[in-house]
Amino acid sequence: MGYDDLKEFEGDEYTGMSVGGEHSWIYPHGLWRERKVAPDRWEFTFTSLKERERSAPEGSGVPPKTQYHWYILAHQRVRKIDQDTYHTFMSGVKYRIAHRRPQWRKWSSEYPGQASERDRVTAILEATLAGLEGGTSPPRQLVLVEAAPGENR
Repeated sequence: MGYDDLKEFEGDEYTGMSVGGEHSWIYPHGLWRERKVAPDRWEFTFTSLKERERSAPEGSGVPPKTQYHWYILAHQRVRKIDQDTYHTFMSGVKYRIAHRRPQWRKWSSEYPGQASERDRVTAILEATLAGLEGGTSPPRQLVLVEAAPGENR
C-alpha cells in the first residue's frame, strides 16, 4: 500500500505511514539548550538534522520541503556519568498537529473545516489529563470537539 493511499484505523480514514510502521532516526550533532525558569521548570529547544538509520524505500514518503508541526509529551530520564556527561533516555508520544506540503500556501490546520493547532493541542492535553485521572493511557485517536461560535477553547 502506498504512502498517500487512503487507509483506515478504528473507523477513521487517513493517509501516510501505516499504523504500526516504524522508523529509526539518528540525530548527529544535536543541540539541546535549556534555561531554568522556576525551581522545578526548565524551558528548552532542541535542533538537529534527523537522518534515517536505513534508506527509505524508493518512492515512499512525502516530497522534500514538506513541513510538520508535532506536539511531544515525553519523560526524560538522565543519569550523570561524570562532571560533564549525562546519559539521556526519552520516551513518550508525539502527535501530528499540522503539516504543510511544498505547494500549499498554508498549514493544514489553516484550511476550512480543519481544527486549529490550538484546538488540537488542547484536545491532546485534555485526553492526556483524562487518562491520567482515570489511570489509563490517552486514546489512540483524538476526538476534536468543535467550539460553539464565539466560545473560546
